[in-house]
Amino acid sequence: MSSAPSHPPASALRAPTILVFDSGLGGLSVFRELARTRPDARFVYAADDAGFPYGGREEGALVARVLGVMDALIARIAPDAVVIACNTASTLVLPALRARYPIPFVGTVPAIKPACEGSLSRQVSVLATPGTAHRDYTQALIRDFAGGCAVNLVGSARLAALAEAAMRGEQVADDDIAAESAPAFLREGRARTDTIVLACTHYPLILDRLERLAPWPVRWIDPAAAIARRLSSLIGPVAFAASPAPLRLFSTGAPLDAALVERIVGRPARAGELVPTVSEPA
Repeated sequence: MSSAPSHPPASALRAPTILVFDSGLGGLSVFRELARTRPDARFVYAADDAGFPYGGREEGALVARVLGVMDALIARIAPDAVVIACNTASTLVLPALRARYPIPFVGTVPAIKPACEGSLSRQVSVLATPGTAHRDYTQALIRDFAGGCAVNLVGSARLAALAEAAMRGEQVADDDIAAESAPAFLREGRARTDTIVLACTHYPLILDRLERLAPWPVRWIDPAAAIARRLSSLIGPVAFAASPAPLRLFSTGAPLDAALVERIVGRPARAGELVPTVSEPA
């Protein structure tokens, strides 16, 4: 989990507006924890579904795309803070976002430090997208925080899309999910993987299936609670315990299905709205 520089807290006289951004539905796994932590906030969820998936995109093109979408969203919403609920985008785009806007940004990066601190077997896997697995940022986290653990980076090319499809109600075979997660389970002599970092926000949405299909029990690390704590520290204490406003939805491709989102997060949502799709670099 990556944090932004400290900023003055949002006024206690009004509900802070928090923008939660991802390439698809995965960021809803983070939103659920944010909403529990900040019952006073007005939340906006935005998905760059026209650009999904981010995992295999070229770095320069991804930076340009996220900045373009964020320009449109911030101009329309004027949030008090933004949560980038996407590991692939966070490991690359956060410095550019913080240089561009004066508001706090909280990112989502692989939770390697707590995973390694809690591993008994010293065998940790990071289940990510290809973009996150290959990013220099991720390699730096391993160098700084592995603490003697063997860290196995697994860049799944398909698991985010499978999770997205499952959340949309499509039939996704257990064999397909198992094939994508299997490389995260390693055995070295008597030692075997005992901790897996969920380094894509889509993955916690299918955690029940990942647990059921695992060849042995492991500890799964989801950074959502830490992200929520960091956000709250930046925007100040809870102002009041008001009934939450419906979640406002934006996307760049097709309008998000409010009923589907409500089913995932257990909270009322407004009909999906569109923001302009940015042009891809030539």
